Amino acid sequence: MDGRAIGAAELSELLWDEPPRSATANIRTHLAGLRRDLDRAEPGLSDRLKTVRGAQSGYGLSADPVDVDLSRFTAAVCRGRTRLLHRELDGAIDSFEEAVAVWRGPFGQDLPATRWFSAHVAGLNNARLDACQDLFAACILAGRLEMLSYRIESAVAEAPYRQRLWELLAAVHCVNGDAVSALTVIKRCQELLSDDLGLDLPPSVEAMRSAALNWDREQALRLVARQVPGSDQVGPPSRREHPSV
Repeated sequence: MDGRAIGAAELSELLWDEPPRSATANIRTHLAGLRRDLDRAEPGLSDRLKTVRGAQSGYGLSADPVDVDLSRFTAAVCRGRTRLLHRELDGAIDSFEEAVAVWRGPFGQDLPATRWFSAHVAGLNNARLDACQDLFAACILAGRLEMLSYRIESAVAEAPYRQRLWELLAAVHCVNGDAVSALTVIKRCQELLSDDLGLDLPPSVEAMRSAALNWDREQALRLVARQVPGSDQVGPPSRREHPSV
C-alpha cells in the first residue's frame, strides 16, 4: 500500500450510504481507536497511520504487501494457478492451501452494510470460493482425497448455488469408486436448484452423473481437468498417478 491520503469526505462515503452530520467527528474517534488497537498488537505500529495536512489532507496507512492479508492471498492464488497451469499439482495445492489459510471465515461480517462494502464483500468472498474450488480440483487430480468430501461439503453449505462445488463433490465420490454417493450428491444438487431457482441440472453436473452411472473414474477426472487453467493444452494425470480403486 502506498499510504495515499484519503480525505474525510471520501471516508464518509465509504462508511455510510448517507453520512451523518457527525461523520467527521466519528471518523476521528474511530481512527483514535484504531491507533490504540495497532499499538496493542505491536508497540509503535500506530506510526504507520498518518494524518496528512495541507492541500491533500486526510489519512494514510503505510503497509508492505506482505503485511496485508489480501495481497498475500492474491499472490498465493496467482502462484497456485500458474502451477496448476503447468500441472505441478503438489506445488499448486501448497499455494492454494496458503491462500485459503489466510481466511478465518467469510469476509465482511462486522463491516457496515453500505453499498460500497457490500460490493467488496461479495467480490472478496467470491475470490475466496474460487480459490477453494481450484484447491479442490488440484487435490482431486493429484489423488489427495483424504477429508476432501468434508471440505467441499463445508463449502457447499456456505455457497449452495455454486455448481462447480457440486461437480467437484460428486467427482470425489466417483474417483473413489463410490457411484452411489456421487449420484446422491447430484440428486441433492438437482433438487436444490429446481426447488429454489427453477433450474435444470447444470451440464457439468449432468456430465458427472454420466461418469458415475458408468463407473467411469477416468471420465470423472477428465471432467474435473476440463475446467482448470490450460485444460485445452494438457490432459488430466494418467491412471498410474492415482491409486487404483
